[in-house]
Amino acid sequence: MTKIAITGAAGRMGRRIAALTIENDGLELVAAMEVAGNPCLGQDVGTLAGAGEIGVKVSETIDAEADVLIDFSLPDGTMHWVEVCSGRGVAMVIGTTGLSAGQEAAVAEAARTIPIVHAGNMSVGINLLLNVVALVARTLGPDYDIEVAETHHRFKKDAPSGTAVMLAKSICNALGKDYPATAVHGREGHQPRQPGEIGMHALRVGDTVGEHSVYFGNLGETITVSHSAHSRDIFVHGALRAAEWLSGRPAGLYSMQEVLGLAIGD
Repeated sequence: MTKIAITGAAGRMGRRIAALTIENDGLELVAAMEVAGNPCLGQDVGTLAGAGEIGVKVSETIDAEADVLIDFSLPDGTMHWVEVCSGRGVAMVIGTTGLSAGQEAAVAEAARTIPIVHAGNMSVGINLLLNVVALVARTLGPDYDIEVAETHHRFKKDAPSGTAVMLAKSICNALGKDYPATAVHGREGHQPRQPGEIGMHALRVGDTVGEHSVYFGNLGETITVSHSAHSRDIFVHGALRAAEWLSGRPAGLYSMQEVLGLAIGD
């Protein structure tokens, strides 16, 4: 049984991770953390998650022996837990988006000592979509205009979303282009669309969980590939799948593509 620790235990995502971990017979939730001053510190995480008391209190530190830490937090929080897990030899599943280049490098450095799965989106469907858009781009060729649009809830801080960037990078890899050199964020003014650019558009609307669409257009036709997340549970299921896969692996930086046995472009 894989022993799981989670961060942001009192948040919407943290509570769902806790609830679905408790339901999973192959996993054991052993630690749940929150930031100093959070009113839920000291409360039973099972009760917070609506799954009943399990005897694990929300604390500021990992206060049990854990195999894998699942982290969906903010970049600064992720950096803290990367340092903690590196020192304790705890594997990590990181779903945090919006990391800077320096923070990405710190994650890669930590992966030299512990195994880490880092993905901008843990959804199985999105990771399949990465393959699909690469195939479409490569098949259609360079003459098609490409636009990426994403919609998330009003509270999301980073834009474009990590998933939108992943989709654009997958397309660029298929076409031999560079990201972000080809990206144009939004449109304004009177300059016409330039050949080869990839438009990136971010909407923030209400409580939208996550929607991503990629448009391929030429004179005469448009092909649209889309994915809609109806519940945060799809990300949780992917993260738990990654945690089970990661437990016992050697140090290294892994992707959800590897977890799922996919290879972009196949």
